[in-house]
Amino acid sequence: MEAIVKFLKDTGFYRFFEGDNWLNLIMIVIACVLLYLGIVKKFEPLLLVPIAFGMLLTNLPGADMFHESLFAGGHVHWDMFGGHGDIVPGLLDYLYLGVKLGIYPCLIFLGVGAMTDFGPLIANPKSLLLGAAAQGGIFATFAAARALGFTNKAAASIGIIGGADGPTAIFVTSKLAPELLGAIAVAAYSYMALVPVIQPPIMKLLTTKKERCIVMKELRPVSKTEKIIFPIVVAISVSLIVPSAAPLICCLMLGNLFKESGVCDRLCKTVQNELMNIVTIFLGITVGATATSKTFLKGETLKIIALGVVAFGFATACGVLLAKFMNLFLKNKINPLIGSAGVSAVPMAARVSQSVGQKENPANFLLMHAMGPNVAGVIGSAIAAGVLISLFA
Repeated sequence: MEAIVKFLKDTGFYRFFEGDNWLNLIMIVIACVLLYLGIVKKFEPLLLVPIAFGMLLTNLPGADMFHESLFAGGHVHWDMFGGHGDIVPGLLDYLYLGVKLGIYPCLIFLGVGAMTDFGPLIANPKSLLLGAAAQGGIFATFAAARALGFTNKAAASIGIIGGADGPTAIFVTSKLAPELLGAIAVAAYSYMALVPVIQPPIMKLLTTKKERCIVMKELRPVSKTEKIIFPIVVAISVSLIVPSAAPLICCLMLGNLFKESGVCDRLCKTVQNELMNIVTIFLGITVGATATSKTFLKGETLKIIALGVVAFGFATACGVLLAKFMNLFLKNKINPLIGSAGVSAVPMAARVSQSVGQKENPANFLLMHAMGPNVAGVIGSAIAAGVLISLFA
């Protein structure tokens, strides 16, 4: 009978009634909702599904896969990983080291670089300004978060949501405010999936029908030499200007160099497929594991979700408004709709620009023009991340 009683007390069902463990039930329900959004509604499923499942795993009482105390205070307590104390590290504790040490986001950028064509940006360098303008959403949200009482580190981590770049948001948050990682990751990837819903109303509000109908000239062809030189120059220049952004930028440009050089096909395919898929699984599950009931079920989480909308909206508006301003001085006008693609949700934001433009003028093809600001946004968000880490780390 004692053995039976001990077994029953060791079950997760019994532990739900110990202390505040009943809150884990709420987190399990939230995880199931996110799984529904990822699987049924297809909201960024490649990352939302593993994030939601990681959230599910970490909130199962007694499973002991993830222990927040091993990473308390924003530091890795290596002495506790030996398993000599009261805590025996679980599977997700070891996998989370890849997030905490900044490994997974950089490897994701390596894959993103191998799948990115910087040709539209090289052909139209002015689009770099549109990508930079969209990063205004990051700093506007930072100011809003500070006004709501968040610390500089937390506000910087929340603001990076405006870059519409999940790996960058994870990279910054893991260094500045790891206790907010679960909420920020869920907000970032959820809103990235909602880009086709969030952006069009803002784009139409800030532009006239005449502006939305502007037809842009075809981009010039970009030589292979230009495409090879570009990642090398960007890696050197950005790393010298913002050294804190070097891990992200250099991985992004190395992946692109694999693609454009034409001599690293095996490496390029591996980075694009096997490596990218493996890292995505580990990144998603471990980020979801940080969303425990103690850290997620707070008023701060609701504020972060609300600020995420502000970040995306302001980033979209900044890109559109800068394009309108540039048209005051340009002979060949820019369709302001491509400014909204300055957020680095590649290639979704560019497709939204194309979709809205074609509804106004079926003969208008903006996709390649929008890809310029879109890939510039990837570079811009990484630079912004480096600036924030340099200021507040």
